Amino acid sequence: MSGSEFESLEKTLEKHIPDAELKEVKRILFGKETKKLALPACAVEAASARDFELQGYLFEASPEQLRPPRTVRVGLIQNHIVLPTDAPVLDQITALHKRIGDMVDVAAMCGVNIVCFQEAWTMPFAFCTREKEPWTEFAESAEEGYTTQFCQKLAKKYNLVVITPILEREEIHNVLWNTAVVISNSGSILGKTRKNHIPRVGDFNESTYYMEGNTGHRVFQTQFGKIAVNICYGRHHPLNWFMYGMNGAEIIFNPSATVGGLSEPMWSIEARNAAIANHCFTCGINRVGTEYFNNDFTSGDGRKAHKDLGHFYGSSYVAAPDGSRTPGLSRTRDGLMVTEMDLNLTRQITQAWSTFEFMTGRYEEYAEELTRATKHDFKPNIIRE
Repeated sequence: MSGSEFESLEKTLEKHIPDAELKEVKRILFGKETKKLALPACAVEAASARDFELQGYLFEASPEQLRPPRTVRVGLIQNHIVLPTDAPVLDQITALHKRIGDMVDVAAMCGVNIVCFQEAWTMPFAFCTREKEPWTEFAESAEEGYTTQFCQKLAKKYNLVVITPILEREEIHNVLWNTAVVISNSGSILGKTRKNHIPRVGDFNESTYYMEGNTGHRVFQTQFGKIAVNICYGRHHPLNWFMYGMNGAEIIFNPSATVGGLSEPMWSIEARNAAIANHCFTCGINRVGTEYFNNDFTSGDGRKAHKDLGHFYGSSYVAAPDGSRTPGLSRTRDGLMVTEMDLNLTRQITQAWSTFEFMTGRYEEYAEELTRATKHDFKPNIIRE
């Protein structure tokens, strides 16, 4: 069985492990069991008719005497591209708008408050090719582009916050950025944030198109909580997650585009570890499928020239600050993950462990050591015989 045919780890465990042992296996792998969320029949039927997977899960917090629950529902959308990579640019964008619009419609049926799409969702992930045309034609204004306008209409129509990661063209300087635009449920643009860390790993050498972002670690105050967007490769950098948490993020979204041969063993660990370390909810979103390009490309790693990056393995999931996580969506199908969470859990876990606050964090010491480490004359603190 090839990687592109293997449906999911969870389904394989359920198929081959006896029920008596399965519960304990899942506890060890995924933490405290997440309850399934009952979703409306109309949503289940619509997802089936539109040919995408629909899952729903629930994270609960302990009841408090002085604070009511702070319940929010997030929706994570993973998808294939719709048309071949050599179809006209506008046709590809329009087809993806239609596909995502249909999936957001189901998210709204499920009561989702915040929806996040995958990295560069309006285009093939063509940055492996190093070709400028036609891929740079997918770039558009974060403030006035047709994708932003499309998402503003979705946000206003369904009363939900939309996180829309795009290839941005900054017209003033004619510069491209890997950007996520955050649109309020009112339909207005809350702001944008840019990818902080750019990979230079095999096919993923994206600096041909854009460089590291310049927006820092922005956190967006929405009606449904404080959110941040850590785009793709930023998940490999613990300090990146840390700074979003330090700025008050309660939910950090990680829209991604990554393939099995490169990162799959890390995928289920990194966002979950970030949720634990920073006492917040984290949401990993990854695209699905294999995307083929007309021209062969190489990556300077000794492999023969090829026409695809490999299989994008989906597996989108949500992790909670207590270390629990949802199962992942399919590795092979489009999908919508609906997760209800009580944001009170973030403070409850912080208080229980006392690690992400000045009581035990010792940030001043780390700040001093990091400052020294960035100097050209830094000497590691190694004790030798």
